[in-house]
Amino acid sequence: MQDKTILFVDDSASIRALVKMILEEDGYNVLMSEDGQDAMRFFDGRTIDLVITDLHMPRMNGIELIKGVRKINGYRFVPILFLTTETNSELKHEAKAAGATGWITKPFDKNKFLQVIKKVIR
Repeated sequence: MQDKTILFVDDSASIRALVKMILEEDGYNVLMSEDGQDAMRFFDGRTIDLVITDLHMPRMNGIELIKGVRKINGYRFVPILFLTTETNSELKHEAKAAGATGWITKPFDKNKFLQVIKKVIR
């Protein structure tokens, strides 16, 4: 058992289900959220070892979520990965500037996805 908690934020129910299955099969505890605004409720003092977020979401997008998380004491240094269809280098730069740790492009390879997670999770 990994005993690590990952918050996964994506407005697509099918992507949430797929990623939850992959992460739980690998032994992670998974918290799910449909957009950035919904995700903010999880930053309440509980341990979150990694945030994986989509970019394009209603109410609060991934970059706004990263900026929000980076302002919360106790979560400033939590690794945050972007999982998105976007390949625009300006957006990657903006995400990095906001505090993103890394970038995974959809569609993704399950094994590479898990390797990236193991690299950034503490």
